[in-house]
Amino acid sequence: MSLKVQELTKIYGEQKAVDHISFEAGKGEILGFLGPNGAGKSTTMKIATCYIPPTSGVVTVAGYDVVESPLEVRKNVGYLPEHNPLYLDMYVHEYLEFIGSLHALKGSKLKGRVQEMVEMTGLTLEQNKKLGALSKGYRQRVGLAQAMIHEPQVLILDEPTTGLDPNQILEIRSLIKNIGKEKTVLFSTHIMQEVQALCDRVVIINRGKIVADSRVSELKGLQTSGKKIIVEFSGAIEVEYLKSLSGVNEVNYLAGGKYELYSSGENDVRGAIFKLASERNWALIGLNQEEHSLENIFRDLTGKKNDSI
Repeated sequence: MSLKVQELTKIYGEQKAVDHISFEAGKGEILGFLGPNGAGKSTTMKIATCYIPPTSGVVTVAGYDVVESPLEVRKNVGYLPEHNPLYLDMYVHEYLEFIGSLHALKGSKLKGRVQEMVEMTGLTLEQNKKLGALSKGYRQRVGLAQAMIHEPQVLILDEPTTGLDPNQILEIRSLIKNIGKEKTVLFSTHIMQEVQALCDRVVIINRGKIVADSRVSELKGLQTSGKKIIVEFSGAIEVEYLKSLSGVNEVNYLAGGKYELYSSGENDVRGAIFKLASERNWALIGLNQEEHSLENIFRDLTGKKNDSI
């Protein structure tokens, strides 16, 4: 496997940021790495790219251990962190040549590789500008170019589309999809549409532990808390009666008379809601049962009390 994580643990003082997690990814695979804020995603990525050491466990990139062979790992991994660090006073070509030289590229090979990256990432029209003059979308393209310039086997991308507009997101997704045909790509995101559009498989982490490792097509079978229903009333109701319905696990008030209900298993509680509304003389003006979605599955697997996605 190009990327292998075995029993990885990272502890900061009293906090266990990553707790004995294991997963792997091979060549030609795009693996989505999902979880709420603070779940341990960025910590895992920083360990895999040799930015911080693990407390225990083993991480290998292209067969090299991040602790025992960090220089070999760096030769074989490309990294785009969440906050893309760039030298804003440098020109695009200048910056990419600088990064390439750090990877021991020289002469015509360096210049050829820079030009290849400029074309691959759609930077041709921007290549003679200073980085500080680029939009965020083009800065992300430069970040991807620097991550790939040394032809690594593994790409690790930490929320690469954060803050981009819809057109930029589509362009970056297309680029990642093409890259993933030849390389191993691990990327984190909070955007479920991105997972569906790009990923072969997902690993979901919550509070430092892996709660799911599955192909995207198989994720729906992991949902354990049943269905989500949005119900709306025109006037005040006694919410305790909703909570007492058989099969209802949770009721959350949204706004303007709307409530969010979660039912257990395959229970269909819609009929019971209609009956209750009739008995209590509540004016029921809306009821919608949502189909299983990646957002609901994510929420289910990571716990309803955690940060929203």
